[in-house]
Amino acid sequence: MTTNPIFFILFLGLLSIFPHQSLANFETTYNVLDLGAKGDGKKDSTNALSKAWSLACSSTKSSTIYVPQGRFLLRSLHFKGPCHNKAITVRIDGTLVAPPDYNARNWLLFEGADGVSVIGGTLDGQGAALWACKKSGKNNCPSGATTLGIVKSKNMAIIGLTSLNSQMFHIVMNGIGSLGKDYEEAGVQNVTVKSVRFKNTQNGVRIKTWGDQAKVSGVKISHVTYQDIQGTSATQVAVKFDCSKGNPCQGIKLENVKLRYKDQKAEASCSNAAVGSDRTHKLFVLSKQNKN
Repeated sequence: MTTNPIFFILFLGLLSIFPHQSLANFETTYNVLDLGAKGDGKKDSTNALSKAWSLACSSTKSSTIYVPQGRFLLRSLHFKGPCHNKAITVRIDGTLVAPPDYNARNWLLFEGADGVSVIGGTLDGQGAALWACKKSGKNNCPSGATTLGIVKSKNMAIIGLTSLNSQMFHIVMNGIGSLGKDYEEAGVQNVTVKSVRFKNTQNGVRIKTWGDQAKVSGVKISHVTYQDIQGTSATQVAVKFDCSKGNPCQGIKLENVKLRYKDQKAEASCSNAAVGSDRTHKLFVLSKQNKN
């Protein structure tokens, strides 16, 4: 967790940005202020945003939910589909603020969404109080919530959104992350993450899998490209591929990867991955395209 922001453009599945109708008459906009929201950071605006989603989801026209400038306090919100149209835009110019002591798995959750775009704005998880409680060693701390969850959804776009002060995870998508935890899971493919800035995070770009009782992962990772990644690392080994012996990583490409550790070139460690012939390489080698 970190108090620093994460800026990202995220595309999930076979994603695209859905064009709005060129004529304004074919699109309906729901301003949360008109539905009772207050941007003072104090009044609960949950019902207003929930009503805006219900109206947009039930409409057969392209719809926009608009959150203007201001700080809008929200309890847990469940944006549930399917909807009657596949062109809903949630446009945020302000900041959505979570309660600091909230106990829920997800603060904001999209489920069964199709054709939804979330554009701009800031999500403030207000996690500082929770982190302080945990650091103090107390046993009665709130469990905390993931800022944004996405499950059973497709054709979604998240563009220009800032997530900060997350209580737990910033964003969690069903099927991406901790692969292989359940015995039977659907595969994950066609995922693109770009124009992302990570700051003071434990992990920047990570694909995590679970192992079986023999600590061998049954998940096969292939055809992954890491491209145009630049910055600094908190550890000398900045890139680590620790793949399964039974299912080695294949088709891994690193293009223009430039990471440094304390003003020197960082290193990369490879195990059971088709990235190079030696186990450890200087990163300038890995900065070139992998022919495997």
